Amino acid sequence: QVQLVESGGGLVQAGDSLRLSCVASGRTYDTYAMAWFRQLPGQEREFVVDISWSGSSTDYADSVKGRFTISRDNAKNTVYLEMNSLKSEDTAVYYCAARRTWGLGGKKPREYEYWGQGTQVTVSS
Repeated sequence: QVQLVESGGGLVQAGDSLRLSCVASGRTYDTYAMAWFRQLPGQEREFVVDISWSGSSTDYADSVKGRFTISRDNAKNTVYLEMNSLKSEDTAVYYCAARRTWGLGGKKPREYEYWGQGTQVTVSS
C-alpha cells in the first residue's frame, strides 16, 4: 500500500504561481509513475501531467503545457507540480496519483492504483 498526501493548494489570482507537493509513504521502494489530475464538481477527473519513476519522461495535457512543470525527488518520496501563469480555468481539486510501473502512468484515472485526498486550487480572475 502507498499513501499519498497533497499540499500547497490555495487561493491565488490569475497570473500567479503555486507549487503543489505530494508526499508518498508506505511501500515506496517499488517503482511508481506519478501523476496529477484535477477535478471540478460534477465533472470527470482530468489528466494534467505524469512522470516516470526515473523522472526522465513526462507527458502534459495541452491545456497546461508550457505553464506547469512536474518534477520528483525519489529520495524524499515527493512529487511536485509547479504551476505558473495560472488561469481561472485551472481552478479545481488537484489529486496526486501513483501507478506501479517503470514508464509513464498514462492519462486514464483507472490506470492508477493509489490516490491522495486532493488539494483545492482556486484562481480568481
